[in-house]
Amino acid sequence: MSIYRFDPNLDGRNLNIGIVLSRFNEDIGKIELDYCLDELSCLGVSESDIILVTVPGALEIGTTLMHMIENYELNALIALGAVIRGETFHFDIVSNEMAASIAKLSLETGVPIANGVLTVDSYEQAISRAPIKGRDCADVAVEMSNLFIKLKS
Repeated sequence: MSIYRFDPNLDGRNLNIGIVLSRFNEDIGKIELDYCLDELSCLGVSESDIILVTVPGALEIGTTLMHMIENYELNALIALGAVIRGETFHFDIVSNEMAASIAKLSLETGVPIANGVLTVDSYEQAISRAPIKGRDCADVAVEMSNLFIKLKS
């Protein structure tokens, strides 16, 4: 018996990718975006196949992703931004609700969404993680797009 195996495919040519970027903690999100776009380019995703939308904060990401799925033919989406812990419970609410909305939307629509919204304790943590998370999200979006295309065929 042989196993039919789906190996990771990081060929981004002909994929349509949507990105939603939170403007709250904008400097961190910008770092993530720069590294994400650079990695998408390295993987073969054309600039003309990327749709970028910005929103005020992390809580607006979920509904924006939903509208992008409804109105564009996208293979995958990427959510970018940063929520940094403060002195109030607000951090927990924003982090949990944002992550839940992204996961629920992906499950309901079948569209892969790479969640790159950093939820960290400090600005320093966010700065150190932003480049890695930006690149990782590009990789995830391309790999999952190709996996879902393959699973449908």
